[in-house]
Amino acid sequence: MITIYGQTYALDDPVVLAVLGAAGLVLLLFVLLIVTLRAASRSAKMTEPMTYHLSQLGNRVQSLSEGQERLAGGLTHVSEAQASSQTKVLHLMEQRLAEVSRGMNESLHGTATRTARSLGELQQRLETIDKAQANIEKLSGNVLGLQDILSNKQTRGAFGEIQLNDLVRKAMPPDAFTMQATLSNGRRADCLIHLPNPPGPIVIDSKFPLEAYEMLRRAENQSQLIEAQRSLRIAVRSHIKAISEKYILEGETADGALMFLPSEAVYAELHANFPELVREGFDARVWIVSPTTCMATLNTMRAVLKDARMREQAGAIRATLRQLHRDVELVVERVGKLETHFQQARADIEGIGTAAERAGKRAAKLDNFDFEELAPDEDGPRVVPLKKP
Repeated sequence: MITIYGQTYALDDPVVLAVLGAAGLVLLLFVLLIVTLRAASRSAKMTEPMTYHLSQLGNRVQSLSEGQERLAGGLTHVSEAQASSQTKVLHLMEQRLAEVSRGMNESLHGTATRTARSLGELQQRLETIDKAQANIEKLSGNVLGLQDILSNKQTRGAFGEIQLNDLVRKAMPPDAFTMQATLSNGRRADCLIHLPNPPGPIVIDSKFPLEAYEMLRRAENQSQLIEAQRSLRIAVRSHIKAISEKYILEGETADGALMFLPSEAVYAELHANFPELVREGFDARVWIVSPTTCMATLNTMRAVLKDARMREQAGAIRATLRQLHRDVELVVERVGKLETHFQQARADIEGIGTAAERAGKRAAKLDNFDFEELAPDEDGPRVVPLKKP
């Protein structure tokens, strides 16, 4: 680094290198000049050309000096221009950095706002997920409890009876059925609907062949499928036979009974893939119903029961109608009497009006007493003639 007129320049700058080259050339010329002056004493003839060359060399040195001055001025101008450019660049950079900083601050603020909003929404979703997880855990516990219930035959039977009880209580009036009714043969039916004859009381018994149905669902090959189908046929046939023998009693119950399946899936499987079992139930007068079809059947029974009760009450209804007819006749009679009273009152009112009109006319005659002569036996007033005194 070198300093010229207060300005610092690098040694690898081309301008500095040119100046240093010029200075070296000047130094070389001075060395030559000294050598030449020493040689002047040896030969006078050689002095004149040397002087001429030295004069030329002096002019060249002067030119180089002037060029060096101009170069120094140019370097000063370049330095000033460079300093101004650096100032402008720094100002522009500061403005740009300020704009970038402002943009980054706004962006960071917006990002922070969006992040806070997203975190709030995420928190709400996490709370919803926690609630759903709690519900799922609760439902899982209920499912496990239901599996425990359905895995035992006694509890599974109680499950079917409870479902049947709910359906019957929703569809039938309280005095139209009996739960766990005992028949004359000592058998206890899950539900006995008290229908009039015909058809008579009808039994609904709950059955749930779950093991065979589960085997059918878990069958992985043809042999397992055939075995599961055989087990389901055996289970359903045994239920149909038991209901037909236990709950269809001549003279006591209807000539048919209902087998209630508390599962729509088992009911659909029977009608889709085991239609022969449904037909066997028809032949044995045992009709298989699901929760949906059982509700429809119970509503039909309710309509039949309502119609029968209306027929039983037909005599009472006719007697009530006769009494109602007599009451209507009395009302008509009393209305006639009231109309007679109204006519008499109307005649009295008309008489009162005539008397009032007559009294008005007499009052008018009294008002004209000085000019008219009262003639009570005549219809109109008569003027009294004037007499001489």
